[in-house]
Amino acid sequence: MSLNNKQIQHLKGLAHSLKPVVLLGNNGLTEAVVAEIDYALNHHELIKIKIPTDDRENKSLIIDAIVRETKGTKVQVIGKTLILYRESPEKKIRLPK
Repeated sequence: MSLNNKQIQHLKGLAHSLKPVVLLGNNGLTEAVVAEIDYALNHHELIKIKIPTDDRENKSLIIDAIVRETKGTKVQVIGKTLILYRESPEKKIRLPK
């Protein structure tokens, strides 16, 4: 799903007050973590994920894998925090056109 600038700005505003729902541990991106992210996206649609690594290339690979595995849309990356969006069947978040 591709988002336009207005939709991205709207989602950034909604995500501002959110706390990270998923924290990656020492084992990195495991199947259990992907399942937890998938569950959180189904429940919330918009989540923050904390990725504790200082290596930019490694962080980029992890983010790409999360987006690919969950079929989510990357809204923004700030430091070690990824903001991820995926529309659920209930459509809890109304996006501007």
